[in-house]
Parts: sequence; structure tokens; C-alpha cells
Amino acid sequence: MKNVQVITDSTSDLSEELIKKYNIEVIPLYVIFGEDTYKDGQELTTEDLYKKVEEFGELPKTSAPTPNDFQKVFENHINADKSIIYIGLSSQLSTTLQNAKIAASEFPEGKIQIVDSFNLSAGIALLALKAVDLAKEGLDVKEIACRLREQIPKSRTYFAIDTLEYLHKGGRCSSVQSFLSNMLKIRPILKVTDGKILLHKKTRGKREKMLNVLLKDIFIEKKDLDLNRMVVIHSLAYEDGEYLKKELQETLDVKEIIFLKAGCVISSHCGPKTVGIMCLTK
Repeated sequence: MKNVQVITDSTSDLSEELIKKYNIEVIPLYVIFGEDTYKDGQELTTEDLYKKVEEFGELPKTSAPTPNDFQKVFENHINADKSIIYIGLSSQLSTTLQNAKIAASEFPEGKIQIVDSFNLSAGIALLALKAVDLAKEGLDVKEIACRLREQIPKSRTYFAIDTLEYLHKGGRCSSVQSFLSNMLKIRPILKVTDGKILLHKKTRGKREKMLNVLLKDIFIEKKDLDLNRMVVIHSLAYEDGEYLKKELQETLDVKEIIFLKAGCVISSHCGPKTVGIMCLTK
């Protein structure tokens, strides 16, 4: 894949190990606390994020990379005689993809393919890794983009949220919903549908019940799942993530389960003790 460069953004939550192993370029989004701006995944850790939320008493703002940010990265690879496949955060959630398109328009037609993942977090990561696989097979960027777009409707992205506090602070649910969830111990499961984050189910009671409901939703599609690669991700919920990984492996016999930690942008929306499962269907 020496002539194809796979690029994504920091909301893909790829680990440094995977980034280096597969030579994936990651363009960071920005996390803003007051007058201080940080590059997601480069200048601020998830642990630091939560400390600052406690310190400031409010969530940070997040901002997309600028067209100029994209242009600089694209230019480096185009000058190295590479074609680019960029897989970005859902256009339904951010202007990130639009800014990438603006930058790509400055380069020769056909050299850069922009793919709207209609997803977030490791749902993007799965597509980026799929792009690497296809590039290794010798496909050009146009063919890779076409194959990825065929995969997008087959993506499954679920998040189990421990508390609605962060969604409430971020303006994504009402005060009444947040209050009731805390009173009744409701833990929602969210699902990405058509590029948007939607409420999938409400669970009540212990976290173990929430995790098992999440697993059940995956197991329902057992016969249709692509078992070559799945992702389990967490935000300060390592033990729960390990539990999900173990159950998936024992029940589905997945060839590769990637275990990731959610970055700052995703964590600022979902909050601590969030876990997620991402996979593809056949």
C-alpha cells in the first residue's frame, strides 16, 4: 500500500500502536476549555479531560480541524506521490468532513477520496482498518472508497452510558431526563443510526445488566456478523471493557478483538464508565 495513504481523524480513537503498525495518519479535533485549546489525543488525555471538567464545572467545547489543517496533511502525502483515502467523523455530527472536502478540492481530481463514515469513535476505526486491508490487496483509492461505502450500512456501533450527566451538560438531554435517570438508575444504550446518535434502549439497575443487554443486541445478529475483526472501547471502564471482550470471544470466536480507550472528544459527550462495541456485518 506504499502509494495509498489512509487518513482519519482523532474521533476514530485508534491507539498509537495501531496508528504506527498500519501507518495511518490521524488529524486531531480540538478540545477547548475557556481560552485554552488542545489537540485531541496529542495535547490532552482522557484522564486530564475529566479532571478539567471537575475543575471548570462544565464540559469543553469541541471544534473540527480547519480546512488548512487538512490541506497541510494532504499536501505532504500528495507531494510524496501518494493517493489519499480519508475516512471521517459523520457529517451529521460535525463540520469535520466538510472541511476535509474543502481542502481536497485544492488538489488534482482523483488523488483524494473523502468517505463519510456516518459513524464515530471506533466505528470509524473499523473502516480505516478495512481501508488498510484493501490497500494491501492492491486496490486504488477510488476502489477502496467504493468498497468502504458499501460497508457503511453494515456497521454496528453501540454505546452503553453509565450516566446522562455528560449528555445533559452538553445539551443532549433535558434536566428532567438527567434527574430521572439518576433517581431511577437508568443507564441508556445508544446506537449510531444514519450517522446520528440515537437512544436504543434504557436499562435500569446494576451495570452488569446493562452490559449483558448490550451483548444480547450483538448476539442477536450472530449469524450475520463479520467475525474477522471487532472493537471494544471504554472510557475509564477498563474492567467492563475486558468483560465485554471476554464474552464476545467466548461466544462468537472472533478472529481479532481490538481493545481501545475512548479519546477526549468522544469521552466529553458520553462521560466516564462508558463502554462500546463496534462491528461489521457480512
